[in-house]
Amino acid sequence: MAGTSFPNPATWCPATFRHMPQPKELDPYTNPRAFYGCELRRLREAAGLSQEQLGERVFCSGSYIGQFESANRRPQIDMSRVFDQLFGSGEHLERLCRLARKSKVASYFADAAELQERAKSIEEYSSLVVPGLLQTEAYARALTQAAQPFTTSSVIEGHVRTRMDRAQLLDSPTAPILWVIVHEAALRVLVGGSAVMAEQLTHLAEQNRSRTRIVAQVLPFSAGAPPFLDTSVTLMRFTDAPPAVYTEGAYGGQLIEESTVVDQFRSAYDLARAAALSPEASLALIESAAKDYTTDDYRS
Repeated sequence: MAGTSFPNPATWCPATFRHMPQPKELDPYTNPRAFYGCELRRLREAAGLSQEQLGERVFCSGSYIGQFESANRRPQIDMSRVFDQLFGSGEHLERLCRLARKSKVASYFADAAELQERAKSIEEYSSLVVPGLLQTEAYARALTQAAQPFTTSSVIEGHVRTRMDRAQLLDSPTAPILWVIVHEAALRVLVGGSAVMAEQLTHLAEQNRSRTRIVAQVLPFSAGAPPFLDTSVTLMRFTDAPPAVYTEGAYGGQLIEESTVVDQFRSAYDLARAAALSPEASLALIESAAKDYTTDDYRS
């Protein structure tokens, strides 16, 4: 559209998807995302555009458009604004997008949380804490209280329950392969007291032993400075889409889909995996650390 200024596509739209999702009939009243998908498709078809043609106008692939129309992907605010400009629909899609993006988890993590449910494999690195999908309730509560010391107990319990609900992903028949690398510091930082740590590390070891689709490694202090010194990183692979990376700090996170940046994270993660202890040695260290928290030196 003449005179329209589009945002940089590299910041919000992946370059390509391998498989074009086939159009499907949605009940627009099922949920806000389905309503958004139906409205986007209605406006696109009224403009006489195919998914590929619309994708060309907003600098992404037609299959990415199809992900929104089929309600397989959460809509994006920036893209919705561009759609509204292109279709002359005011703020219609932007408003629907805000409804469709409501989530129980933090807004900065919502897209990544959804992608984890679709991933065929999840690879995580954590420098100071046990990854969220493998946390116990007491450990998650202690972390949340430490991060939000002035928050009410009801809000904290809501966050803890959401985190525990997310862990049910590992019980799904289509659960992804989960490969985690935790720095040895995560085993030594006292979170919630010795009893909480003993329970958490025992749980981590039991999950590693009992679930064939979970592998845990420990990056020891002796390995020196790791590739991700102070960052938690999650790499996700899919059967029908390019890989993505999510990075997180204490109060924010970022989803990364640009292929060259994802490749950089992949290379760094492989280096961390090579420097980590073997799964067998890692399990022994986790169990030893759990036992340490039951001794007199750690009891509190």
